Amino acid sequence: MNAAEDVNVPAESPGRRLEIPKGGPLDGAGQPGGARTAREARAHLHIPVGPARLCAEPAPHPLPEGPVPREELDRLRRLYRTVPGHTAMRDHLRRTGLLALCGEPGTGRAWTGLALLAELSELAGGGVARLGSGIPYGASGMQTTEKTERGHGYLLELPAEQADSTVEPLLDRLRAHFAEHEAFCVVLVAGGPAAERLLRGRRHAVPYQPPAAAEVLDRHLAELLADRPAELLETARATARRPELAEALGLDEPRPGEAARLAGHLAAHAEGRLSEERLLEHCRSFAPHQAREWLLEAARPGTLPAALPALRTAALRIALAVFDGSSHSLMAEAAELLTWELAVTLDPQYAPGRPLFSARPGASLAMARAVHGEGVEDLGDASVPVRAVWFEGRRLAPAVLHESWDAHHNLRGPMARWLRALCDDPRPQVWVRAAVAAGVLCARDYLYGLVELALPLARTDSPVQRMAAATALAEASRAPEVRSAVNGLLHDWARGDDERECETAALAHGYGLAAGSVAASLEELGRIACADDGRTTSYSVLRLLAGPEPETVLAALTRWLRDTRRPRRDLALLTALRAVTTRTSYLWGLCEVPELEPYAAWPLATALLAARPECEPRLAELLRSTLTWARSAGAAEDALVGWIRRAARDERQVAVLCDFLPRLAQDGDEPLDAGAAIRIREVLEAL
Repeated sequence: MNAAEDVNVPAESPGRRLEIPKGGPLDGAGQPGGARTAREARAHLHIPVGPARLCAEPAPHPLPEGPVPREELDRLRRLYRTVPGHTAMRDHLRRTGLLALCGEPGTGRAWTGLALLAELSELAGGGVARLGSGIPYGASGMQTTEKTERGHGYLLELPAEQADSTVEPLLDRLRAHFAEHEAFCVVLVAGGPAAERLLRGRRHAVPYQPPAAAEVLDRHLAELLADRPAELLETARATARRPELAEALGLDEPRPGEAARLAGHLAAHAEGRLSEERLLEHCRSFAPHQAREWLLEAARPGTLPAALPALRTAALRIALAVFDGSSHSLMAEAAELLTWELAVTLDPQYAPGRPLFSARPGASLAMARAVHGEGVEDLGDASVPVRAVWFEGRRLAPAVLHESWDAHHNLRGPMARWLRALCDDPRPQVWVRAAVAAGVLCARDYLYGLVELALPLARTDSPVQRMAAATALAEASRAPEVRSAVNGLLHDWARGDDERECETAALAHGYGLAAGSVAASLEELGRIACADDGRTTSYSVLRLLAGPEPETVLAALTRWLRDTRRPRRDLALLTALRAVTTRTSYLWGLCEVPELEPYAAWPLATALLAARPECEPRLAELLRSTLTWARSAGAAEDALVGWIRRAARDERQVAVLCDFLPRLAQDGDEPLDAGAAIRIREVLEAL
């Protein structure tokens, strides 16, 4: 805390005056922009998950090898939706004999490949076969049980471990091989360095764009319910349009594979084989299933540097889970920091570098089902435009964060180190998101999170990290099963000898969550005030005053004014001084207070008068006490004059104060100090 903020007036010294507290416990580092960041972090990570029906061992499904049965091809012809560029892809395949489709698994790329091969092989009188991830003999020295036949079509999935530098030469050999046998081959390539290299070359590959999910869903529903009464199909279609089903899915648009799976659940529900509750459970499993498949993909390569591309993709997805909706540059930098942590954990002797250039902007985001667009970051006094990034589905962020923490124990160490480092960033756009994520993870495993996240943050000399520790502990205490443990920890810290832990406890109670109620948090802050002379506790009480229960806080402040213990009286006076000098947006909490949002740029006292008129009597009594008590009168006069002068620049604030000041001057048993009244009157006359 800097000298301007210091209000260390000893409670035992009656000759000293209280001064106007300025700023908060972070020297201003954590305030501008924190409100918007905290609101967005809560919105992205606090989604009612509900029960989800996940299969025991969900895993990526490799393509089955061998000839494709005629029945499957007939079903494909009935259900397949032509994708954009289908004709151009077919002509390229006919002309060259080979086509690489670059797209993510689950987007329908395999069906498109089979459809293209079925068209051409039918004209040539041949069949269609899947090669899985095998390479035909003669193309690369590997041999499979399949013999390449004239006029046949072959679907091949590029192995995940294929080095990107060998991809183009491999496809050159494949094209020559299939041209020699007058056959056709479609190669499926997942997003990543290999796909980027192929798309840059523009000889073999095309970017794959999936069909609309709504069309895929409707076709599958019609197929599944073709032999049933027509009203069942209409019931299934109507159910698919219901808001609660979209909420349970939590995906902007299901991928074709997901749409086909959803069609099966909807058909079963329409036929009465699946209850409403079970249907929603299945829908809620889609995002966790995607997160599980993503992280299992990253587990395939075992050593660096071969594993680095997979680790970088996994880090991008995890970083996006924490920074969903934020600036792309902040998310990208966080992802690179996490990539480094993951890489040195896998191989401590290898120091990974960073790729300096990417072939296509946004290509890496496609691998995370993410998009970018125009966004805004709040800086307190102003907002600036940013290139924002977010998942294409509101349930993906919590699903990825939970899956990475719960299912992969060895990920916890690098993730904890990464979050602790982010919590030392002075920008609230970074540390607030990291702290909220740390709190969510602490709630899922409190014993681990306490030792690896909360304690190291609370015991540092960095004020930002201590504030992050308080935020994380308050966030964790949302979970009823860990709230008593958090409250007990803060109770011990508040009564201990460690000043850093005591300050962290005071900051944590400023959110009104850990103690179980705002009233209980106020009681704890009243006790801690004896140890910190009200420096940090007054800020936390003010944060509670900006929360959802201002009447509870004002009642406590009024009670403290009448308390015989000077630390509590000083705490009430300092909080009142802060209320007229602190911008409302600086006092963000972890609970929604929508009524104050229109007044975020106003001092908190003015915002409360405008948004909560019922607070006016107690607020007037509180401010009147600061003006009439000798200990705070001088600071109160200066604060009130500054309050009125700032309001003069805004007609709405002037109107609020013009209604309030007569009550301040006239109500109550004690008359307003003459000097204070004269100064206020002079300022009002000059407006």
